[in-house]
Amino acid sequence: MAIDKEVVKEWIVDHGIFRESKEEETSDFHYIIEFPRDNIMDVVKPKGKDFIVIGCATQVSPEHLQLMNAADSKKQRDFILDLNIGVNKFLVDFELQVNQNILQQFIITDDIFEDGLTKHNLIKTIKRVFKAKLHCIFLIDKKFGAVNPINKTESNENSMFI
Repeated sequence: MAIDKEVVKEWIVDHGIFRESKEEETSDFHYIIEFPRDNIMDVVKPKGKDFIVIGCATQVSPEHLQLMNAADSKKQRDFILDLNIGVNKFLVDFELQVNQNILQQFIITDDIFEDGLTKHNLIKTIKRVFKAKLHCIFLIDKKFGAVNPINKTESNENSMFI
């Protein structure tokens, strides 16, 4: 059984989250989705593989970076440990880009192999990846303080603010 790119596209279009297709040499297909509103995610089938990857990359906002930089080093280290433990509970893959105990960016992904690919599993996986992202945002707010969205600097549409 092969992964049918048109079926996957139909599912995300039906769910109202399809935004655009992206052509790449390294993938059989790459769909940009918006789930929920104003949060960009990717659905990618790497070339020659029997799975799709659902992913979400997030840059930490400049305001949150300021708050993290102002914290003492123990609080910074504890936060990174808590973040690793917390995100791990979502059973997703993740990469934290950390510079001197300060989280700069995080990438959360999960795979669905062709034998488990259904519309139900696709949408559930998209939701799980997003909830893992939310966990990161909530933990930043809890540990370092929330940022007033009125005063924040816009960095991109997929920043720390949803």
